Amino acid sequence: MKLLILGATGGTGRSALKEAKALGHDATVFVRDPGKLSAEEQAGTRLVTGTLPEDEPALAEAMRGQSVVISALGRGLSFKPEELMKRSVPVILRTMGQAGVRRLVFTSAFGIGETWRDTPLVPRLFARTLLRGIYADKTLGEALIRQSDLDWTIVHPTMLTDGPRKGTWRSGERLALSGFPKISRGDAGAFLVSQLNDSSYIRKTVLVSY
Repeated sequence: MKLLILGATGGTGRSALKEAKALGHDATVFVRDPGKLSAEEQAGTRLVTGTLPEDEPALAEAMRGQSVVISALGRGLSFKPEELMKRSVPVILRTMGQAGVRRLVFTSAFGIGETWRDTPLVPRLFARTLLRGIYADKTLGEALIRQSDLDWTIVHPTMLTDGPRKGTWRSGERLALSGFPKISRGDAGAFLVSQLNDSSYIRKTVLVSY
């Protein structure tokens, strides 16, 4: 399958790229700095250089001929959203429409929208304080995606870690969670790729955690 990965230089995006290539998919990445990817990651990967949301023509070029878009876009460890989702999601949706790409697997965050009902106390406190701006921006991005006619899946991983990939996880529209639930970026990325051939969560949100 031909797929475009956004946010491929972050931990989750890197994992998705590795998984996609291991499964034989034809991967394109849209990145600001290709030099952040290792030689192994670059090998066999189509690289398109650009920045969201500014470089819409470059994204449109990267989008041509794709079957699926996987987004692992995020602000990393920053608590400043800089309206990344508010500004970038319309560009993503527009270029997908122009290229006739219908499938979008989009990474959001645990505690947004309906996932709030399954969020334990400690993550709720983070969402209402340090992550308040980030979460507000992601909520706007989600709303835009939900309003589209795409075959979208919005993925809500619990707290992302740099721990080892286990190859197993729990997923569902609702999960019984307690304490500070976590999942490694390795497994989160693998889950994103697993959705390429899974229609269970089309036009739905899904929680993924250990």
